[in-house]
Amino acid sequence: MKNINEVYEKINRPIKVIQFGEGNFLRAFADWMIDILNEKTDFNGNIALVKPITMGSLERFYKQDCLYTVLLRGKNGGKTVNESRVITSIQSAVSCEEEDKMNELSKLDSLRFVISNTTEAGIVFKEDDHIEGLPDSFPGKVTKFLYQRFVYFGGDKSKGLIFLPVELIENNGKKLLECILKLCDLWNLPESFKAWIKESNIFCNTLVDRIVTGYAKDEAEGIFESLGYRDELLDIGEPFGLWVIEGDERVKKDLPFEKASLPVVFTNDLKPYRERMVRILNGAHTSGSLIGYLSGLDIVRDCMEDKSVGSFMRSVIEKEIAPLISLPKEEVNAFTLSVLERFENPFLDHSLLSISLNSVSKWKTRVLPTFKDFYNKNGIIPKGLTFSFAALLAFYSSETLKEDGLYATRQNGDVYTVHDDMEVLKFFSKNSKKADFVEKTAQNTAFWGEDLSKYEGFTEAVSNYLDAILKNAADAVKAISEELK
Repeated sequence: MKNINEVYEKINRPIKVIQFGEGNFLRAFADWMIDILNEKTDFNGNIALVKPITMGSLERFYKQDCLYTVLLRGKNGGKTVNESRVITSIQSAVSCEEEDKMNELSKLDSLRFVISNTTEAGIVFKEDDHIEGLPDSFPGKVTKFLYQRFVYFGGDKSKGLIFLPVELIENNGKKLLECILKLCDLWNLPESFKAWIKESNIFCNTLVDRIVTGYAKDEAEGIFESLGYRDELLDIGEPFGLWVIEGDERVKKDLPFEKASLPVVFTNDLKPYRERMVRILNGAHTSGSLIGYLSGLDIVRDCMEDKSVGSFMRSVIEKEIAPLISLPKEEVNAFTLSVLERFENPFLDHSLLSISLNSVSKWKTRVLPTFKDFYNKNGIIPKGLTFSFAALLAFYSSETLKEDGLYATRQNGDVYTVHDDMEVLKFFSKNSKKADFVEKTAQNTAFWGEDLSKYEGFTEAVSNYLDAILKNAADAVKAISEELK
């Protein structure tokens, strides 16, 4: 079988984007969008991909002339989607260690955008970072890159760049800028450079949403057979995608996503969109995954197909979470429907145990804000979200603590491991079999940032739900699903 670059040819275009990160997500999301921009608009710009860390190799990119396939599979608008696209938007791939090549990229007149995904730990300021040779941090590498560009173009204000970081932290663009300015001071760089950074460059806060899984090796040969070529960079994701960009008209003009009908929203306030995603998508995962697993299910799709768990999750979203989102009702309803479709994705086996990781902090971040809003608005506790708290306690109920986690057993006899911060696991190991377990957990301000027992009726309801779940999880979720209808 031929390789992809024996079937397709790379399309040479001016480099307009430098991208820090070569992983699955960016390739099936940002690079996929740039590829469509090139096809449907006059954007006419390619990407220089930069591997931002020293580990790993770009050999697969060199071998395939930076060509690869994105396969999108799932449900969209009630229809099953299974479509492929060959991506031709990557012009070159460079390692951050290749100083000469990085310097040449900084001198490109055509360069306009910087996209990055260096994980949540990537946008950090390091006091011991250095400009000589290869800086340690991602902000350090960007600062050096920008300084080289500033010097080469003599501080030309038109040579600034638009930054679109997609790292999953709040105010990602603002925090990247803060790190760069701190490094300017640390390295005693000219004030004129700092002024150029602030006045000639744009740092956008962004929010991204698409599940990208890559592909399992056991299905590779079948996919290659259907495509008609081999592709070692094959990337697989869901059809749903959303890129929310907090930026002004200059950014919108330079990135004509709207002309290409791409799922991009430009806004001056990212907060409602983040709230929508965290509360509906992530909140529903956290609310339903633990009771689903305790009921004998293993993946999200199984939960949606189960009469009781599926009904519970839908009711929690539609009656307790969605009505409190501060966006137009039509937008919230459309997003809710898309989330339910994504949960039902026939191609994606999303493990409930993987979602269960660090559930205490997840419940605090994803569920508690909605719980509080519901209580403050209605004067009563939300039954579904309260039940999800009881499910969390049931999932963490065990005294068997080992180095790698808390060992527990669900009612079908399967032993599972609870993974969380060790101090969290120690608390549950010590308290989960005690009579005051619910009260102690609710009052643990280190977990929740406040005493949850102050909410009228909460601890009593949690105790009743917990007893029912520990007796028979499937019957308990069936009862609550009927109650919420």
